[in-house]
Amino acid sequence: MLRGNRKSTPKVVDGTVRKKNKWTQSPDYFWAPTPRMVQVDRQRPGDGYKHVLSKNDVYRFLELLPDWNCLAVGLNAIVLSPGGHDMAGCYYHLGVIEVCAWETGHWIECNEGFYNDHREVFERLGVPCEAMDDGYYLCKFDEASIRDYQLLHILLHELGHHHDRMTSRRQKKIGRGEEYAEDYALRYEARIWDAYHREFRR
Repeated sequence: MLRGNRKSTPKVVDGTVRKKNKWTQSPDYFWAPTPRMVQVDRQRPGDGYKHVLSKNDVYRFLELLPDWNCLAVGLNAIVLSPGGHDMAGCYYHLGVIEVCAWETGHWIECNEGFYNDHREVFERLGVPCEAMDDGYYLCKFDEASIRDYQLLHILLHELGHHHDRMTSRRQKKIGRGEEYAEDYALRYEARIWDAYHREFRR
C-alpha cells in the first residue's frame, strides 16, 4: 500500500506478487493453527523511522480475526520492515506481508487523492487532518492512531491481497488488485471494530 506522501513512487509489476529480501516458501509456516504460531519478524526501522507496532501487538491483533483458519493458509510471515520508499505496507512475496516503520515525527503529508480515499478511515480513527496551501494534507497522527491505522487498515489491506491470491485458481497472483484489498480491509475492520476497541483501546 502506497502512503501517498511526497516521496517517489516505486514501480508496480502488474498484478504479480514480487519477491524481496531473503524470504523463501517454508513448509514450517505454510499453515499456523493459532495466530501465535505465525512468524512475526521485527527489522531495524531505518534512519528517520521507528516501529510503533510491537510483535505482541501483531499477535494480539491476529487473535481477533474470526476466520483465522482460512487466512492462515499460505501465510508465512508478517514483517515489521524498514520505513521509506513511500510504502506503508506491502505483499511482496508469496505469503509474506510487510508493515513498514513510521516516520519519527508522527505527522505525515499526503496528496489530495490519498486523503480523499482515506478520509473516512482517518475520521473514524480520530486523526485530525488539515488542507495545506499547496494541495497536500497534513495528517496529525499520534502513536495510538498510528497503531490503529497500521493494524486496522494497513495490515488488513495486505491480508486482503493475501486472501485475493489464496482464493485465485492457481494461488500465484493477486489479480483483483488494490480495490479488492481496500474493500476487504474496510469490511473486515467493521467486523472486528468492537473487539479491537476492547483489546486495544480500553
